[in-house]
Amino acid sequence: MSSQFEADYVIIGAGSAGCAMAYRLSEAGKSVLVIEHGGSDAGPFIQMPAALSYPMNMSRYDWGYTSEPEAALGNRRLACPRGKVVGGSSSINGMVYVRGHAHDFDTWAEMGATGWSYADVLPYFKRMEHAHGVPDKAWRGTDGPLHITRGPRHNPLYHAFVEAGRQAGYPVTQDYNGEQQEGFGPFEQTVWKGRRWSAANAYLRPALKRDNCTLLRGLVHRIVIEDGRAVGVEMSHGSTQQIVRARAEVVLAAGAINSPKLLMLSGIGPAAHLAEHGVAVVADRAGVGQNLQDHLEMYVQYAASKPITLYKYWNLISKALIGARWLFTGTGLGASNNFESCGFIRSRAGIAYPDIQFHFLPLAVRYDGRVAAAGHGFQAHVGPMRSKSRGTVTLASADPAAAPVIRFNYMTAPEDWDEFRRAIRLTREVFAQPAMAKYVKHEIQPGSAAQSDDALDDAIREHAESAYHPCGTCKMGRADDPDAVVDPENRVIGVDGLRLADSSIFPQITNGNLNGPSIMVGEKAADHILGRTPLSAANQQPWVHPDWQTAQR
Repeated sequence: MSSQFEADYVIIGAGSAGCAMAYRLSEAGKSVLVIEHGGSDAGPFIQMPAALSYPMNMSRYDWGYTSEPEAALGNRRLACPRGKVVGGSSSINGMVYVRGHAHDFDTWAEMGATGWSYADVLPYFKRMEHAHGVPDKAWRGTDGPLHITRGPRHNPLYHAFVEAGRQAGYPVTQDYNGEQQEGFGPFEQTVWKGRRWSAANAYLRPALKRDNCTLLRGLVHRIVIEDGRAVGVEMSHGSTQQIVRARAEVVLAAGAINSPKLLMLSGIGPAAHLAEHGVAVVADRAGVGQNLQDHLEMYVQYAASKPITLYKYWNLISKALIGARWLFTGTGLGASNNFESCGFIRSRAGIAYPDIQFHFLPLAVRYDGRVAAAGHGFQAHVGPMRSKSRGTVTLASADPAAAPVIRFNYMTAPEDWDEFRRAIRLTREVFAQPAMAKYVKHEIQPGSAAQSDDALDDAIREHAESAYHPCGTCKMGRADDPDAVVDPENRVIGVDGLRLADSSIFPQITNGNLNGPSIMVGEKAADHILGRTPLSAANQQPWVHPDWQTAQR
């Protein structure tokens, strides 16, 4: 098998973290090879923000993974889109930018990810960001590669939703990614000059302009490990197989589903499971593929009493005009993901920081692009942020082309049901406030008849969907933690010369969408890989509700 390619660092996966690391490692003068199985991210389906429902439903751009039948959700198989394209899932996601709450990262540190507290990661968020229109720049980065903007919020429903939150007794926050996450306010998106600002656009394209960074297309079969050290990657492109050599280290960044799969194919994982598939054990790591977490959500939908929603544009002629305007000017409705207002609240007293997130959309529509009901409507995507349920990613076979077995085990923790019911009821309360009530005709989903616990449970069982935030399958922790897969410097425990950096290392899922924290992981991991002293810890103290122990709002 030939070995014509080699570099200091070989990165597996041109996704959110992989692109960030390619940029930082090549910036430092190291030679970098990035291997990506997916194809180009060029074209309007990916680059036009409003077209977000297309790429995540196209086999050209998506691995097409689905869960095993989920017993607690009526044995439904839920979609698990993962980017199979340059930019990874940052090229097919909803472009929502959320750092996560400060307490998320403090929890990581408490769980054994030393050096990943909020004070430690805030400087990396600031390094990566170029945040536009933020009220307090002390909390935000303003010259990083990742452009972050706010939608124009032209539709009056965006403002009505925030006002309804205020009327319900919640705070209004002008920057949930700054000092205060809790409250209602404007949403941020990874969009710049009307284009999706993916990790590919922000990081990889600039990196590839350097002579020391190269992108290779191909399917990775396994990490080549000799005498306990990762020395390269076995891959194929078409019928050609080859070994790509790493002079310094191999860096795995294939995401929460494919990273554990590749570790197991390479002999790193639960020994008994590897033996079932005839894979020779290199490192017996029980935690590989365990600890799978996600955000489950439901679209609480309403029919609108006034024709002011985006439904007026839900026809071929309007879509063509929106597309044409975007294509020629980069402006208009096509230049936004149309998630322009949001909320983060606590579900009850005694919870220190938000555990419910709202995405507001002035249209009643599913992620697959299907309108829920004919006519004008709007919705809030809502669900608990920190489910207790845990799932697994395991091998279906030793064939590198085979999809892994994904079991989320959604809603298997009893407390998840109580949290989800509370989330739906609190959502209804917001929409019942005067600012939104004047636009409400009737509730579409779950429907006003669903009031009892049993009725809401039935609705959740039938309608809950993944928010597409899988993580945690190669968790970071102390080197002596038998369930940890990587140590706090992103080194895979038990193998030399191998790092791992993507959402799979999250010990616990963060509060909100995962693209921002995934990029941050790549930024911070790059410093660990380069042997640099981490950026100095921040000393800013985030806002926490002063009466959180006794008050829900």
